[in-house]
Amino acid sequence: MDKNLNAFLKVLDSQDNSTGGGSASSVAGAMAAGLAGMVARLSMGKKDLETTDYYAAIAKQTEKLATELLDGSNKDSGAFAVVSNAFGLPKGTDQEKTARSQAIKNGMRLCAEVPLKNAAMCLEVIELCKKLEKKYNTNASSDLECAQHLAQAGLKGCAANVRVNLPYLKDEDQVRDLELRLEGIEKKR
Repeated sequence: MDKNLNAFLKVLDSQDNSTGGGSASSVAGAMAAGLAGMVARLSMGKKDLETTDYYAAIAKQTEKLATELLDGSNKDSGAFAVVSNAFGLPKGTDQEKTARSQAIKNGMRLCAEVPLKNAAMCLEVIELCKKLEKKYNTNASSDLECAQHLAQAGLKGCAANVRVNLPYLKDEDQVRDLELRLEGIEKKR
């Protein structure tokens, strides 16, 4: 089994909370990309549809996004680990407190930026699904519908993970930048 999928399945492990909603949302986006790619491949060469090149380009992009979103799932878990490790740093001296505080700050920023990037990739999957909606092999209609639902769920879950981490960022300009970028992504879906 793929190591990314194994990491995702840790969500089901009550003893391990390092893989949560952000990771699950990225995996949903990856599954959506895989399904959209399948629909594109099943549409190649069918009468009265787009050219094979049209579908091949979509399939290539969905393969790339599926891989990147699975990797994004691991990065999301890794961002959580950075924060967890930072909270475990010593805080006995002023220098240790400063280093610990900076490590927490860096980790929290990562916990907002990683799901934002994953949300943007889920939006790309949504856009590819829209391209397929116009003309595709209708024998795969439920697959395309599932891809659309999973991509929307992935985007919404990633967005929720961005928002939950924003209050921990102390830099107001950084928070506003992340909010604006997220709003831009959400408006396009």
